[in-house]
Amino acid sequence: MATVVTREDVERAAATIAGRVHRTPLLTASSLGDVVLKAELFQKTGSFKVRGVLNKLASLTPDEKARGVIGISAGNHAQALAWGAAQEGVDCLVVMWHWASEAKVAATRSYGAAVDLEADGPASAFDRLQTLIEETGRTLVHPFDDPLVIAGQGTVALELLEDAPQVETILVSAGGGGLSSGVVAGASGNARVIVVEPELSTAVTSGLAAGRSVPVEPRSIADGLSAPFAGETPLATLAAHGAETLLVSESAIEEAFRWLYARAKLACEPAAATALAPLLTRQVEAASVGVVVSGGNVSAETASAILAGR
Repeated sequence: MATVVTREDVERAAATIAGRVHRTPLLTASSLGDVVLKAELFQKTGSFKVRGVLNKLASLTPDEKARGVIGISAGNHAQALAWGAAQEGVDCLVVMWHWASEAKVAATRSYGAAVDLEADGPASAFDRLQTLIEETGRTLVHPFDDPLVIAGQGTVALELLEDAPQVETILVSAGGGGLSSGVVAGASGNARVIVVEPELSTAVTSGLAAGRSVPVEPRSIADGLSAPFAGETPLATLAAHGAETLLVSESAIEEAFRWLYARAKLACEPAAATALAPLLTRQVEAASVGVVVSGGNVSAETASAILAGR
């Protein structure tokens, strides 16, 4: 049976990573109502991912660290794991795929990690990951299906609600479910959480509907949400805490991207803009809303195309 991450797990993670991550700012979005934006794109390496990585790395034994770590990612977990491993003096290998964002691949390598690009997409990359684990004996730091990683991501919710205790509803986007399940655990009993996914990338929505992890084929412009399935631990945690889900269109994501760029001056990724989209489309109307805006590793080509409406 899958583990359910609790608020207590998130509080322990907060103590573990204290002083090692930025406490990212809250920005107001008053033109949308009583709305605040948790600007997690200003986190180290540009996304929330370092929170979970540091919490997981802190749990490793000397032997596990000596064998090196391995991860899999479209880009943000890759960068976070590369950075975190460098901080710990641990060798790092990340599995990506050959059409992953060149900017994210370059950033991952700049932090000192080796990058494997043999896979032709997210689904085959997980097969490649398993092969490399068996060949190298490296310790896996999973991007979303790990209780310690999830607990670390949940510290976003603790900060948001400490800084804006009036927030009643939190909007958070989802790929494999690591951030969203962490947020629902961290916010447990204190705020309603709505998990937002693209219509073309439904790993969490499909998994919750099926009661288990199911494969999907992500095709959204929000490449940071391109997990080919949601993790069993995130799904169990989301279900146990009563998270809600909704889907948004590609056009709504692009509109939210342009709004964040023009009105909030945030150069975020489409994955981050996804969380804001339901407010602009009026799929969500709530008295007091907090929106998690993460991450900030968008390519110039993607940003310019969306801003130009192409």
